[in-house]
Amino acid sequence: MPLPLSPTPYRVALETYIDAKDNTRSERIDEIFAADAVLTFSLATENIAFPARTVGAAAIAKTLVSDFGAQYAQCRTYYVCDTLHVSGTEDATDARVDALPWLVVMREPATASLRVGHGVYHWMFARDAAGVRATHLHIHIARMDVVADPDGVALATLQDGLSYPWLRPEALSEHFLSIAREVPALAFVEAFSRPVTMPVASVSKPK
Repeated sequence: MPLPLSPTPYRVALETYIDAKDNTRSERIDEIFAADAVLTFSLATENIAFPARTVGAAAIAKTLVSDFGAQYAQCRTYYVCDTLHVSGTEDATDARVDALPWLVVMREPATASLRVGHGVYHWMFARDAAGVRATHLHIHIARMDVVADPDGVALATLQDGLSYPWLRPEALSEHFLSIAREVPALAFVEAFSRPVTMPVASVSKPK
């Protein structure tokens, strides 16, 4: 039976991932992904596209950082949880962070639009001499809404007041439900006020 592991090194790895992706720092991908790591996606929306499978840290950096950063700006990705749960073998050679909800609020400059999305991450890690490295990341995107935001006010309204990158579900709900009530044009964010849930069994280890 998988054992609970200390979340500290995994929390650091997850924060490094956010820094790499949101701040367009490709060089940081090598700090957290194994050289032969696998990135997979499942999409329940047509409002964004990614390759279904990407292999290797360099290719992952291109997909998640370079290509992503060329299209989106002012990105903030939040881990929506009270506590980070890590499970795996006692020697930490095989560790998992399953069904970790996320929220993204970002801008697409080319269309002057706001994008709000959410889903779950499934992470798999292994330990090497340098520390923990991600061997597989599966990203499920449950919903992605695109809304005109020519002056960027809507983006600021949603991001301001949210703890970053770790966000308690209660704080997310309070902030987004308040905005949905008070700003009719942003009433759609009520759908993003709760974390996405997804069965752990829905993602298996890649071959």
